Amino acid sequence: MKTFDDDFITNFKRYSKNRVPEFDNLLKVLARQKPDRYTLFEFFLNDELETFLTGIPTPTDTIDYLTRRVEAFSICGYDYITMHPCDFSFNSKSTNHGKKSRSANDDVSFSDRDGFLEFEWPNAEDHDYSRLEKIAKILPGNMKIIVYGPGGVLENVIDLVGYDNLCFMLADDPELVQMVFDKVGSCLVKFYEISVAYPGVGAAISNDDWGFFSQTMISTEDMKKYVLPLHQKISDVIHNSGKPAILHSCGQVDKMMPDICRLYEGKHSYEDKILPVENAYDQYHDNIAILGGIDLDFVCRKTPQEIYERSCRMLKKTEAKGGYALGSGNSIPYYVPFDNYLAMISAAIVNS
Repeated sequence: MKTFDDDFITNFKRYSKNRVPEFDNLLKVLARQKPDRYTLFEFFLNDELETFLTGIPTPTDTIDYLTRRVEAFSICGYDYITMHPCDFSFNSKSTNHGKKSRSANDDVSFSDRDGFLEFEWPNAEDHDYSRLEKIAKILPGNMKIIVYGPGGVLENVIDLVGYDNLCFMLADDPELVQMVFDKVGSCLVKFYEISVAYPGVGAAISNDDWGFFSQTMISTEDMKKYVLPLHQKISDVIHNSGKPAILHSCGQVDKMMPDICRLYEGKHSYEDKILPVENAYDQYHDNIAILGGIDLDFVCRKTPQEIYERSCRMLKKTEAKGGYALGSGNSIPYYVPFDNYLAMISAAIVNS
C-alpha cells in the first residue's frame, strides 16, 4: 500500500505537528461559519492506515485501540476522533458485519410478529460507557469525541428483518413495521441520550444509510412515516445536550434534504455519481454544513496530484462562506491508497 517516499510522510508530519486540535473550528463549520483554518472531517480511517501513521500494531485492548486512534487522528490534523462509546448493538443474527461486501437479506433475526416478540432486545442502559471518560483524559489540545451509533434506524431494521422482508411487511403488515421501527428507534434514542451527556463528547453522528444510487431504499412516504420521526427524536436528544447533530447517510436522498436540513447541522457522504460535493455545496450550504465529499472512487483511482488539486479547489470554493470541512465522500476503507488519502488532507494541512 505504501507507494510514496519517506520524505513525503516526514514533511506531512512536520506540518501537522504544528496543528493543535481545536474543536471550535468544526463547531464553526457546523454553524455554517468560516473556521479559523481549513478544517477536516472523516467518519473513520482504517486499521492499516492507523498502524502506518502511528507505527503501533493493532492493539487487542479497546482503550489501547482508541488511544492509537487519538494519535492517528491527531497526526492527520483532525479536531476530534470518532468512536463507538460502548458495546451496545442489536445482536442480530447477521454475519455480514465487517465484511467487504454483504447482502441485505442474509441471516435475518425475525420476519413475523412471533419473532418480533421473542427477540431479545438490547437495553442501552446495560452497557459500560466509561471508555468515553478514559479517552477524554488523553485528548490533545481541544480535541473532542464524536460518538456514532451501532448503525442507524433504517440500517438496523433492515439488518434485523432483511430488506426483502421489510418490503413485503410494508405491504402486508404495516403495523408490525411500525412496531419494529419504534423499538429500534427507542433503543437508539436511549443510547444517544447516555452518550452525549459525557463532557468529552462534542457532537454525535447518526449513521444511517438511506439510499441507492437512484432513490431511497423505501419510498419517500414511508421514510417520512417510519424513519424521520425517530431521527427527530435522536436529533432532539443530541440538541438537548447542547451539542450538534450530524447525519451520515449514503445514497440518493435529495427528496429528504429539506428534512435533513431541519434535523441536522451537518450532512456527510456524497458521491459524484449522485451529486458531486461541489454541486451539493451550491445547493445546500445555506441550510446545512457540507462535510467531506471528495468522491471515494475519485480518491481511489486518480493520481495524488489530481486529488490534491480538487481538494484545494473545494477549499477555495468554500473559503469565503464557510460551512465546509474537507474529507472523503464516505470514509477511508482499506483499499484507499495511503498516498491518495494524504494528498487529499494535505490540501488543508499544508495550506492552513
